[in-house]
Amino acid sequence: MNRTAANFRTTILLFLFVVAFSCSPREEKVEDLIRIDQLTLAEGERLYEQNCATCHAFDQDGIGPRLGGLTRQVSVDWLRAFIANPTEVIDSGDERGQALFARYRSYMPGFSYLGEEGIDALIAYMHQFEAAAQPTLTRVDSVVNPIPDPIPLSDLVVDLELTALIPYSSEEMPRTRIAKLDYEPSSGDLYISDLRGKMYHLQDGTPEVYLDMEVEMPQFINKPGLATGLGSFAFHPDFAKNGLLYTSHTEKPGSAPTDFGYGDSIKSTLQWVVLEWQTENPQSKPFKGKSRELFRIDMVTGIHGMQELTFNPLAKPGDEDYGLLYIGIGDGGSLGAGYQFISFGPTQAWGSIFRIDPKGTNSRNGNYGIPPSNPFVGDTNKLPEIYTHGFRNPHRLTWTKAGQKLATNIGQGRVESLYMLQPGEDYGWPVREGIWVIDHEVDINQVFELPPNDADWGFTYPVAMYDHDEGNAISGGFEYWGSALPKLNGKYLFGDIVRGRLFYVETDKLAFGKTVPVYEWRVRLNGEIKTLVELSGTNRVDLRLGRDAAGELYIFTKPDGKVYKLVGTN
Repeated sequence: MNRTAANFRTTILLFLFVVAFSCSPREEKVEDLIRIDQLTLAEGERLYEQNCATCHAFDQDGIGPRLGGLTRQVSVDWLRAFIANPTEVIDSGDERGQALFARYRSYMPGFSYLGEEGIDALIAYMHQFEAAAQPTLTRVDSVVNPIPDPIPLSDLVVDLELTALIPYSSEEMPRTRIAKLDYEPSSGDLYISDLRGKMYHLQDGTPEVYLDMEVEMPQFINKPGLATGLGSFAFHPDFAKNGLLYTSHTEKPGSAPTDFGYGDSIKSTLQWVVLEWQTENPQSKPFKGKSRELFRIDMVTGIHGMQELTFNPLAKPGDEDYGLLYIGIGDGGSLGAGYQFISFGPTQAWGSIFRIDPKGTNSRNGNYGIPPSNPFVGDTNKLPEIYTHGFRNPHRLTWTKAGQKLATNIGQGRVESLYMLQPGEDYGWPVREGIWVIDHEVDINQVFELPPNDADWGFTYPVAMYDHDEGNAISGGFEYWGSALPKLNGKYLFGDIVRGRLFYVETDKLAFGKTVPVYEWRVRLNGEIKTLVELSGTNRVDLRLGRDAAGELYIFTKPDGKVYKLVGTN
């Protein structure tokens, strides 16, 4: 919402689309039911900017539909109920909710934590905007179902063992926002981070706070959600000697001058910041030490930020790739906000994967290094930090044993993609989604067939895909490198963040420029096959995967904070 889980589709996506299903006039007026004054409107505007503006406008469709006039189309009571608990409204059989869910197959998060006054303030603010004229740009050649064939269900069933329960960081759903599990390479110790700011060390399955971003960084924010907060972490491969750890996090706009920005006429919603932490003693817990900033970047909206920092686990001392930090940077929602140019091409940072030397100094700001083998080094019209580009939201990056670099890219309206990375390649966003065309002048949630001259564009297409009949947002995944479960050998396992379905591809079939089949697998707990919807107790699973130093795999879910290890196969 991620769209990340977040993220689906946005903070009030479902509410907005559901509204559109009803055009009958209401008997009561909003003015008669909700207090409308300057203080209420100011609070409503604040809540709108925090929760809605990322994906919605009042006069035109974006990631979500337009908002203008919607408070005149459905009842206040219905709006209140849906904003507070959309899952309950949909599951109750509500006609509008059911129709919307059938179309988008996704539940939005509830906003009951805003309280009655907050929800009413949001409705009051929205009520100030009339309905805009209906769009006329409709193309009949839109590809409604890009991948008609369903993902086949394999016979693979994997046993789970509950290994950790992460403390709740909120009493509202999701109760945690755990997003990344990784290990420190020298000790093999496991760590897991919550987007709300805490990084935990897992000691025999018991989480202990290692780093608290809210304490360390006064400007830290984890609003408006949607994958903002403590985005990622990565231990330097020489951590045992140099004590270096890297993190990404969000701060308020204007917190400090940015290294990557755009014109003042374009709003910045927040800044993403990459830090290097130097611990006084690599063995000490919790973290004690200092930090320094590598760079910061403005984002147009709160989505598609910086969710991945990682080092190549296959690189050895002396290898060219050893100690180089890979950083996934999303488009910041710039296309949906109407700024297609921001993530188009390698002249700007957004929608790219950086590769930098964090211990170097030859960057423009002098805080990190530019590897000489980066593909755009020496080209004054392109950013030398960029390794590859053309992504909406490069959510996770990993390697296969064969040395192939894989990145999952969370899609827009139709397609989720897995890419094989090669330096300098263009993966198509914001004019391609999967192997289809995006036309930002029509509707960024539609896709169209490739033009006859597509080869002239030089885009690189996915090695695996699934469409939104099957899921809403691709999670990061890993090739199995362990020894306990030989049936998983040769498989790259991943899933869908929102619905919690589990998928894999065969890694020996992966090849640059070739698309391979995706298969589904299932899990079993205490001898009974269960879906992650059942295990997490919610229809919005918020699934993530992790891998330990031994190559064994884990799955975990935000709503309940549970971390499971894969321990057996059928």
